[in-house]
Amino acid sequence: MSTTKMPPVARLRAWVTKETIGGLLLLSAAALALIWANSPWRDSYHSLAEYTVGPAALHLNLDLATWAADGLLAIFFFIVGAELKHEIVDGSLSNPREAAVPMIAAVGGMAVPAVLYVVMVTALGDASALHGWAIPTATDIAFALAVLAIFGRGLPRGLRTFLLTLAVVDDLLAIIVIAAFYTESIGLTSLAIALVCVAAFAFVARSKFARWWILLPIAVVAWSFMHASGVHATIAGVLMGLSLAAKPIHGESAPRTHRYDDIVRPFSAGIALPLFAFFAAGVTFVAGDGIGDVLSEPVLIAIVVALVLGKVIGVLGAATLLTKLTPMRLPDAIGLRDLLPVGLLCGIGFTVSLLIAELSFPDTEHTDAGKLGILLGTLIAATAAAIMLRWDARKARHRDMNEDGLDDADISRIGDE
Repeated sequence: MSTTKMPPVARLRAWVTKETIGGLLLLSAAALALIWANSPWRDSYHSLAEYTVGPAALHLNLDLATWAADGLLAIFFFIVGAELKHEIVDGSLSNPREAAVPMIAAVGGMAVPAVLYVVMVTALGDASALHGWAIPTATDIAFALAVLAIFGRGLPRGLRTFLLTLAVVDDLLAIIVIAAFYTESIGLTSLAIALVCVAAFAFVARSKFARWWILLPIAVVAWSFMHASGVHATIAGVLMGLSLAAKPIHGESAPRTHRYDDIVRPFSAGIALPLFAFFAAGVTFVAGDGIGDVLSEPVLIAIVVALVLGKVIGVLGAATLLTKLTPMRLPDAIGLRDLLPVGLLCGIGFTVSLLIAELSFPDTEHTDAGKLGILLGTLIAATAAAIMLRWDARKARHRDMNEDGLDDADISRIGDE
C-alpha cells in the first residue's frame, strides 16, 4: 500500500520511522536544547529539566531529565534488544563467518577510542576524567543509518547491513559496559524481582494471549524494580527486547521481534529519542568560564579526537588486519575503502554517548564538557562521513571489491526502489 492511501495515523507512523526523519528529529531536538540553554531564557530550560514529578513513595520522584534518560531511553533500548535478538537468530549475526569482520571491526571501533581517550586526558593533565573512558565507544544506530541513507545513495546496499551489524554489536558491548562499569551498588532483592518480571514478560510475549495491555504493566514494573536495584533501568528494556521470539510462532506469518518493533519504534523515534536528546544536550557555556575555556577542557578534546579519529582507526584497522592476515573477507561488493566513511559514521556517538557521559561524572564541569565534546565530535564525524560517502559513491568500482576471488554478484544499491 502506498503512503498516500494510508490512514493519517499510519502515514505519521511510517514518516516518523524513516531513518532520515529519525536522524533529523534527534538533531533538531539537540539543537533546540543547545540554543535554549545558551539564550537569555536559559534558566527556564534548566528549571524545566530539573522539574520533579513522580510518586515519592516508590522512589520515582525524578526530574524530567532523569525520566528521559532512565525512562524514555528504555523504550529505545527495547528496540535495540529486539533488533539484537533478530540479528542473532535470523539476521546478520546468525552466520559467524559473515558476521566476523563487522564484529571484530566493532571491537576495534570501541577499543581504540577508549585507549585514545585515556591517553589524551592523562597527557592533558586531567586524570580525574578517566572514568569517562567509555563515552567515545558508542555508536548511535539511528543517526548513523540516517546519514548513510541520505548521502550513501549509489553505494552497495550491503554496506547498510555491515554498518547495522557493526552498530548492533557496538550497542551490545555498550550495554555490557554500562551494566558492568557504571553501576555503583546493586539491590539484590529489587534486581531479583525485576528479573522475575522480565521472565513474566517473556512468557506472555511468547504466548498465544499476548496483548499490549498485559505486557505494558509488566514492563513498567520490571523497569521500576530495575531502577530501584541500582542497575541502569535501560537494561530492563534490553532484556525484554531480547526475550521476544525472533521466528514466527503460533502459526503467525512474521516474527514477534518485527511485530513489536513496528509497534514501539514510532514512539522511540518520534518521542523517546528526541526528548532524551533535548534534555541531555542542553549544555550552557555562555555563563561561567565561557565557550573558550569549555573548548579547551581535556575531556572535550579527548572525546572529539576519540570519536572522529579513534573510530576510523579502530574500525578500518581491525577490518584491514582481519582481511589481510586471515581468510575472512568483507561482504560481497564491499571494499576496504568503503570502511573509511563507515568508520566516520561510527563516530556518531550521540544517544548512548550522552547517557554514558551523564553516568561518568559527578560534577557539572566534566559532564558539560563531555556532552559538548560528544555534540562537536558527532557533528564533525557526520559531516566528514557525508563528504566521504559522496566521494566513495563517485569512484569507479571493480568486479571484486572484497577481493575474495569471485566477481561481485550483489549489484543492489542504496537508494534503489
